[in-house]
Amino acid sequence: MNRIQKLFLDKKENVLSIFITAGFPYLDSLPQILIALEAAGVDMVEIGIPFSDPTADGPAIQHSNNVAIKNGMTIPYLFSQLKDIRKKVSIPLVLMGYLNPPMQYGFDRFIDDAVACGIDGIILPDLPMEEYLDSYQEKFKSKNLSNIFLITPQTSEQRIQWIDKESEGFIYVVSTNTITGGKVDFEDNQKDYFSKVRNLQLKNPALVGFGIRDKSTFNIAAKYLQGAIIGTAFIKHIEAHSNRIEEAVKEFIETFN
Repeated sequence: MNRIQKLFLDKKENVLSIFITAGFPYLDSLPQILIALEAAGVDMVEIGIPFSDPTADGPAIQHSNNVAIKNGMTIPYLFSQLKDIRKKVSIPLVLMGYLNPPMQYGFDRFIDDAVACGIDGIILPDLPMEEYLDSYQEKFKSKNLSNIFLITPQTSEQRIQWIDKESEGFIYVVSTNTITGGKVDFEDNQKDYFSKVRNLQLKNPALVGFGIRDKSTFNIAAKYLQGAIIGTAFIKHIEAHSNRIEEAVKEFIETFN
């Protein structure tokens, strides 16, 4: 059992996960942000690996990627920042990014180095399910590392159940067919979709992402599933208060209490 699985064993609802791009707003701000997020009561953190063409992400996260790359963030530098993070942070940590950078780094090396840093899960939205099962699942399982798959409103029930069968950790429920940071008011069709996922009685917990920006949208998501992931709103808040990061983290998370 890794930290993700233990989290959902201990906490069945209102799980709050935060996304932050590594190297944003400053090259070396990630450890400070992770420590502040745990102190503020966040349950899990997704660490974005900067990429020049993040196709699923909206303007704010694209901007954070560009800033991080200009700051000099790379996968080797990210792992150097994280090598001692488990001395200071105990909550689950997930790396999220696109397949190209890990492949350029060397996928087996990427997994080994991530595990050595205490990473609990990986999200690679453009890693095909079939390729994962054929080439990487055994490696993930041998390292007790969760591979997190995304589903959307267009994902069939059959595929959701297949993903659930082959997953260990949680399922990332994309709220709508759009990019991150879009204004989503969770109309009846989204609520029906969340209900459908809940009623499938999956073995894995599910967190809602895309469009979660405040306590109201978080509460709607958490009413149907185990919690939610917040990215764009947090990125914007941190950039607006980058001169006082620790206080800004605390202020943002307090709005969800």
